[in-house]
Amino acid sequence: MAFSHMTSMRIAELNWMQVEAYLGHDDRAVLPLGSVEQHAYLSLATDAILAERLATEAAEPLGVPVFPVVAYGLTPYFSAFPGTVTLRVSTYVAVIRDILDSLHRSGFRRIVIVNGHGGNNPASAAADEFVLDHPGMRIRFHNWWNAPRAWAQVQAIDPVASHASWMENMPWTRLAGVAMPDVQKPMSDLQALRQADPVVTRALLGDGNFGGRYQRPDEDTLRLWQTGVDETRALIGEGW
Repeated sequence: MAFSHMTSMRIAELNWMQVEAYLGHDDRAVLPLGSVEQHAYLSLATDAILAERLATEAAEPLGVPVFPVVAYGLTPYFSAFPGTVTLRVSTYVAVIRDILDSLHRSGFRRIVIVNGHGGNNPASAAADEFVLDHPGMRIRFHNWWNAPRAWAQVQAIDPVASHASWMENMPWTRLAGVAMPDVQKPMSDLQALRQADPVVTRALLGDGNFGGRYQRPDEDTLRLWQTGVDETRALIGEGW
């Protein structure tokens, strides 16, 4: 199949020949990073779902391929919540490095990492080191939810927002048959959380939401979502 006949830029829906044809005229790619961790009443895979979907919506109009999300990340503090999966920092950094090695070997030279989980920030340092070791490689690390435009949108809609609150409650992270509390949870003591072990963290958080309303009207969350998509698309497409 020729490159011109491609209908999707998700790597999961491409073969190697199509990717080789793409690399004949472009060297950009997008790598989403997620996490499997407690998100109160939302999916345990919220961070992975959001990062992969946002990356795909941002990149597809540009014709830039999106690799499958790296679903597992760094979340030791939530390990007392069943279903949470965390890697060691050394394991995670090695995985990111190996993925970047593979992308570089294929011929990709401009990579946007769309990160959906704050705990994954060691991947940013790993990317910086990779660039130092590979002249000509350029990598942009993008925390989509707190990038300038997305975070400004959060503040404009409802500044009481946090982990597992309304700002992560999209139609595609909700679970069928699971009702959301119709309250604004008081913000947790973030300083106490930073000093807590996983068992104490669970005790402090209760259901897992850090604070804020559990859900807002879809028009609010989708406005935030579109801002995130547009901001990410600009990062992929501009200023290289």
